[in-house]
Amino acid sequence: MAITDWPADERPREKLLQRGPCALSDAELLAIFLRTGVRGKSAVDLARELLDQHKGLGNLLAADRASFCSSHGLGSAKFAQLQAVLEMGRRHLREQIHRADVLTSPQQTRDYLRARLAGYPYEVFACLFLDNRHRVIEYEELFRGTIDGASVHPREVVRQSLSHNAAALILAHNHPSGVAEPSQADRAITRRLKSALELVDIRLLDHIIIGSGEICSLAELGEI
Repeated sequence: MAITDWPADERPREKLLQRGPCALSDAELLAIFLRTGVRGKSAVDLARELLDQHKGLGNLLAADRASFCSSHGLGSAKFAQLQAVLEMGRRHLREQIHRADVLTSPQQTRDYLRARLAGYPYEVFACLFLDNRHRVIEYEELFRGTIDGASVHPREVVRQSLSHNAAALILAHNHPSGVAEPSQADRAITRRLKSALELVDIRLLDHIIIGSGEICSLAELGEI
């Protein structure tokens, strides 16, 4: 049965307009993005198949062009549309976080960092540079590594902090494995960076680790 033949309150688009996007499943949200299905499959059926093939929405959204376009019903045009949607979301979060005080908007800060870092297949180490009122000055990705780790240089972190005239810092990096638990190397580099930053009177507020749908704060663990 075509989606247009479904009861109105079960059609993804109408359901979203009536109840809001949070009421929709991953497949229903993806179906709205796809707009149409393929022969013998509605947009929702196709969406479920794609989610199963990519093992979840996160993996589908993070897929590279070749992987994305190899899926039945997708192609370069849809890949371009998706990248535009994702970038609009990132820019929206960036505008919000630049207007916010990170200490009064910790969830907003985490949402932003998750949006920036969660999709990488390799480790990326980033910094949020903050002013003396803990407002965001700039976000920068300083180091990139393999899936096994990133080489982080305290001297470069200090240099960039001084160039931005930052008063405080939040560190963040992703774990491509999906597990957000900090490693001994994560703890060690946090201590090294905290000591290096203290020498130039810059406070390290947190080191946030991004996994698959989970986030770990070293500050909350009492390690900063």
